[in-house]
Amino acid sequence: MAGSAAEAQHPLCEVLQIVGAKWGFAVIAELLKGPQRFNRLQRAIGSVNKQSLTDTLRLLEQNGVVRREVFPTVPVTVEYSLTEKGRDFHTVIEAMNGWAEKWGIR
Repeated sequence: MAGSAAEAQHPLCEVLQIVGAKWGFAVIAELLKGPQRFNRLQRAIGSVNKQSLTDTLRLLEQNGVVRREVFPTVPVTVEYSLTEKGRDFHTVIEAMNGWAEKWGIR
């Protein structure tokens, strides 16, 4: 008897839903370097537009990978950092970087 669609889903597909594919990996990789504000994060990633970065950060926050901290300054300062769950993703990022290096992908 067939299980539900959620039970049948491959674990990698679930990870991609949590991370949000392309920009999610880039955000996690940058935040592994330490907490960052939105504009710095956008500059570090490069080709991501503001809306895509905003959507990615929201998805990662909702899934417990990124922490958004608001500081009561004028104007308000927002800083993003990785949660323990997000920091634990470093092995995946390192493996992807190693694979890219091995095969000459930049």
